[in-house]
Amino acid sequence: MQPQLLLRIAQSQRTPFEKRVWAALCQIPRGRVTTYGLLSAYLGTSPRAVGNALRRNPFAPDVPCHRVVATGGALGGFKGSWPKDGEGITIAEKRSLLRAEGVRVDDRGRVLGTVWSGFE
Repeated sequence: MQPQLLLRIAQSQRTPFEKRVWAALCQIPRGRVTTYGLLSAYLGTSPRAVGNALRRNPFAPDVPCHRVVATGGALGGFKGSWPKDGEGITIAEKRSLLRAEGVRVDDRGRVLGTVWSGFE
């Protein structure tokens, strides 16, 4: 993890829950993905709550919300295609970032391969 990035998250004026979600994202290795369900289970919350925090991520893509996908491998839609105050990323940006990291995405927009579940 990047200590300076975790410090930026901690010093932000965001909710404690958002900070927990974003700090957890920093554990996901480059070129790997996890699911909303696995991340929410680790945090003891719901996938919808995680998605809402990801949608409001002001540190994207440095804090890698793009590495979280739906259980079936779909990219998800926590932000859709509308920019809001520079927060979060769009689905097109998510696909591009994942592909740049070597993650394979099929023609239907589903991530191929095994999801990462190594949260500590």
